[in-house]
Parts: sequence; C-alpha cells; structure tokens
Amino acid sequence: MDNISFAAMFTFTALNETTWTSKFIIFMFALPAYFLTVLLNITPVLIIVLEKSLHQPMYIFLCNLFIHGLYGATGFYPKFLYDLLVETNLVSLQECVIQNFVIFTYTMCEFTNLSVMAFDRYLAICRPLYYHSIMTTVMVWKCIVFIWMFPCCAALITILMTLRFPRCGTQINKLVCDHMSLERLACKTDTAQFVLNGLFTCVFIVFVFFVFFSYVKIIMVCKQSKQTQKFKSTCLPHLVGFWNYIVWTLFDAFYTRFGTVYVSQTLQNFRDHRDHFNSVLVLVIPPIVNPIIYGIKLSPVRTHFVQKLRKLLVENLAETS
Repeated sequence: MDNISFAAMFTFTALNETTWTSKFIIFMFALPAYFLTVLLNITPVLIIVLEKSLHQPMYIFLCNLFIHGLYGATGFYPKFLYDLLVETNLVSLQECVIQNFVIFTYTMCEFTNLSVMAFDRYLAICRPLYYHSIMTTVMVWKCIVFIWMFPCCAALITILMTLRFPRCGTQINKLVCDHMSLERLACKTDTAQFVLNGLFTCVFIVFVFFVFFSYVKIIMVCKQSKQTQKFKSTCLPHLVGFWNYIVWTLFDAFYTRFGTVYVSQTLQNFRDHRDHFNSVLVLVIPPIVNPIIYGIKLSPVRTHFVQKLRKLLVENLAETS
C-alpha cells in the first residue's frame, strides 16, 4: 500500500482492450483532426492580428477564444496520439498534473471568455452611449487578464488541494488525466475538497446565467429597436458558440458520472469504450466548430479571409506564369 500511495507513474487503461489495428485507424483520424483544429484556429487569429481594422474589443476577445481552442486541443491531442502508438500508456505524476492544469484552465477560460464577450455585446447594444467610455484599452486588457488569471488561480488551488493526499491507485480509466481522474486516485477526500468543488460548480452556473441574462437583454433591446440584423451579424455567432460549448461540457459531465449506467444501455451498437471518447469531445468539438461559426457569420473576418486568400492565389499565379 505504501508503494502505491506514493506512486509517481500512472497508466491510462482506456485503450487496453483496443487492438493495434483499431489504434492505428483512430490515429489516422485523430492526426488530421488535430492539424485541422490548428489550421482553423490559427487562421482567424492571424487575420485579426494582421488586420488593424479588426483591432477592436469584440475581435480581440474572439482572437482569445481561438487561442483557447489551440490551447485545449494541444493539451489533449499530442499525448493521445502518442498513446495510440505505444503499448504501455504510462504518464508521470508531473505530466498528469500538467495535463490536468491545461484541461481545467481550458474549460474555465472558455466560460470566462464567453462571459466577457457577452458583456462586450451587452454594452455595445444595450448601452451604446457608454460603450467607448467603458470598453477602453485598459479595460480590454483587464478583461483578458481576468479571462486567464481566474482559471489559472482556480486550477492551481484545486490541484494543490488534491495533491495533499497520498494516492492509492495507479490506473486512470480515461483518455486524459483530468481533475476528476486525479481526485479519484487520492486515498481520501475531506470537507474542504468537497466545498471547493461545489464552489467552482456554482461559479460555472453563475457564468452560464450571466451569459444567458445578457443575451436575453440583448434580444429584447434588438426586438424593440428593430436591430434584428445587428443581432444576427454580431451576437448570433457568440450565442451559437456559447451553446456549442455548454452542450459538450454538459455532455462530458454526464458521461463522466452516468455514462456507463444510463447512456450505454441506449447505444448498444457502439464499442465498449465509446464513453471514453465521448468524454473528451469537449476538447475536440468546440475548437473545431467555433472558428467555423465565427468565420462564416462574422462578415469582417470572412471578408478579410477571402481577400487574403485571393491575394495569395494571385501572387502564386503571377509567380508560376
């Protein structure tokens, strides 16, 4: 028991029953998915950074959201791709803590970023006369610091609270080392840990209700002032992106706690480990869907992308000719 309690190496067991052929097939799909995620997120980031007309609060926060997508996907794909190619899926305590930190901060950063974006749109539409006096350059930087610092501090506190206890297990029955996995390895938990988890759950709920309330107010104002087009062009992508993330976050939470009890009974045609893959969809789907949503619906980003693409094509044709 002593050796287990202070074990520094853990094993991912989610792929233990998966054959080498199946792992190779998964790898052949996962690798292009990662490259696609990187391409889809880095393209609008470069457009927003290089185009001075897009250096506005809304697009700065949007750029930050795409960076979150890259951050979260990179916290999952490299380790997952490596595990598909090796037989022994070992992870050290340090690597587990780092991946836990990345996934935790990614999850919370999405909530804080979407909340700040909702606040920005609320000011722009519901309080337009005060927008420029409130959303100054200093305020934008304060919002960006809040978006990152609050999740980082929360992750550090949570991880340090979990690491107080010795670990009585070495097997992680998931594809990633997230907070729930690390907590389950502990020999015990205490009231402080329970209270902290409840506190962060309440914080998530507050963020969700804040965004929901903001967009309800925006919809009401747009309906009264007949600014439907303005809502569709600037707020609808934010709202769709928000619900996209909420759906997959709730799906992940449901699968983590109840997937093997309820969902598996209605999905008999899937493989035995389908719940493991579904539990990481929050790290896969939003980073791919968000840039598509915003790239299509936000005309300035779409317009500049088309212009850059045409310019690149013209230059290539000129060089070849």
